[in-house]
Amino acid sequence: MRNYVLSLSRRVVINHLSSPEVGFLRSIVKRFNLNITKLVFRFLEPNVIEPSTNETYGSLSNNFTFIKTFASGILIPKSYIWPLDASNYLQPHTSIVSDAHKAGLEVFVSDFYNDVPLSYNYSYDPVTEYLNFVDYVDFSVDGVLSDFPVTPSATIDCFSGLGKNAAPQVNLSVISKNGASGDYPGCTDLAYQNAILDGVDVIDCPVQISKDGIPFCLGSINLYDSTTVAQSSYSNRSQIIPQIKAGNGIFTFSLAWSEIQNLTPVISNPYSKFELIRNPKFRNSGKFLTLSDFLALAKNTSSLSGVLISIENAAYLIEKEGLPITDKVLDVLSKAGYDDPTSKKVMIESTNSSVLMKFRDKNNYELVYRIEEDIHDAQDAALKDIKNFANSVVISRASVFPESSSFLIGVTNVVPKLQSHGLSVYVETFSNEFVSQAWDFFSDSTVEINSYFMGANINGVITEFPLTSARYKRNRCLGNNSSLPPYMSPAQPGGLMQLIPSGAMPPAEPPNPVLTASDVEEGPLPSNTAIAPVPGGGAAAVPPGPPNGLPKIGACIFLSNLAMLITILLLL
Repeated sequence: MRNYVLSLSRRVVINHLSSPEVGFLRSIVKRFNLNITKLVFRFLEPNVIEPSTNETYGSLSNNFTFIKTFASGILIPKSYIWPLDASNYLQPHTSIVSDAHKAGLEVFVSDFYNDVPLSYNYSYDPVTEYLNFVDYVDFSVDGVLSDFPVTPSATIDCFSGLGKNAAPQVNLSVISKNGASGDYPGCTDLAYQNAILDGVDVIDCPVQISKDGIPFCLGSINLYDSTTVAQSSYSNRSQIIPQIKAGNGIFTFSLAWSEIQNLTPVISNPYSKFELIRNPKFRNSGKFLTLSDFLALAKNTSSLSGVLISIENAAYLIEKEGLPITDKVLDVLSKAGYDDPTSKKVMIESTNSSVLMKFRDKNNYELVYRIEEDIHDAQDAALKDIKNFANSVVISRASVFPESSSFLIGVTNVVPKLQSHGLSVYVETFSNEFVSQAWDFFSDSTVEINSYFMGANINGVITEFPLTSARYKRNRCLGNNSSLPPYMSPAQPGGLMQLIPSGAMPPAEPPNPVLTASDVEEGPLPSNTAIAPVPGGGAAAVPPGPPNGLPKIGACIFLSNLAMLITILLLL
């Protein structure tokens, strides 16, 4: 090997030459011009024995004076700098970087991969991890060894040195999804407070309503989804309501607010089947907020531009439970001072046009229509109808970049079509876990966001990890599009597909449906007096209705005639 390397160095310039063997590096150090070729001693795991010295690599890490005699730098696993505890959280950093620098050695770091679980401190964001090595307050390493060079390239050139007060470089709205729900239980005070610290523009409140008519923020009407209600004394309140959700549920309108307040929140773990768990130290932390408390928090936070309030299941709540959720929201917004045009922006979101129509008289509100299903196109008639009751639209990621077996297969015209009708386009839901992203994004959530913004020109993102998106819009590489580095270019849909041999191609999938006018049309909400509320909330008991909605007398006549027909048939 020594002869081969020396022979190779006569034909090409070798910039770095690394080896985990002391003897090998010592045997060639005098044969290289160290101003051209840097010899780098590579450390293996601390308990492994280096064969030339018969010492462990952990022991050699305490003798940089010796290493300096044959190397100009060291290459160390990242755990030498930031060790992890048994729970996969960072422990305090070691002094190895500053010690090596004092000895005149450069420090390079290995073991960077985007598609393996990172420390929980990094929130599954590889850019955050790299910044902890190249832009940490106490030290900065001299280089990294990575399987995904797009990520450290962007980190070093575009994100290092950015302060939290760096000015946005692009106009991209960052909207939270249940607050910073990737790091804390959704819709809790901790989730909202950390979303604000992360630099979010708009915090969201999916409004639910309690049995006693208190509107509050929670990601699902089914308490099973985000609380420990199944292990509580309220577990006997389970019921099946097919109009809301298939299967059993304990619904928010079955408990009073005082009871809901006592429930323990649970962090969402949508990728637990891949053993990717979110921030387990805080899996049950935080407390839920009423809509009134949520609005007060937002109003007192100068960094926020607005709030997004989502309303679903309104027709059922009004008609079946006697809970006029839209009127409740309007009342709380008014009392909180959000009717004032100088107040923060209010966005009202729903999948139901009937809900948005209730807010149409509020000229200073932005009405947001959420399209639930993935689509690949939209009829002009449907878009004209949407424009009659909404200012903007929320669509899924797959409605922009459809996938097949997690490979991007193209880009739709949904975004430009919506925008051509004067509708802003927000895309949901962005997560940091690499399994949530197409292969084309190289397991990097920043690459994904960049591709949706630069490649599809969307107006905003709805994200469970606001820090990643808020940092993206401030990165210095976006300041001058004429000199955008190649690693900040959007992914090209179908690019990776072209590399797959025809025999190994994933099977073709049918296209997503087209949004039609009939998908959008719906009647008005039921009257608030459809069911009289009972004292303390809830709804009055409803007597059993006649079959098929027919008058009871009509049903009796029908049954009588049926009996006569059966009798005649039997006689025949």
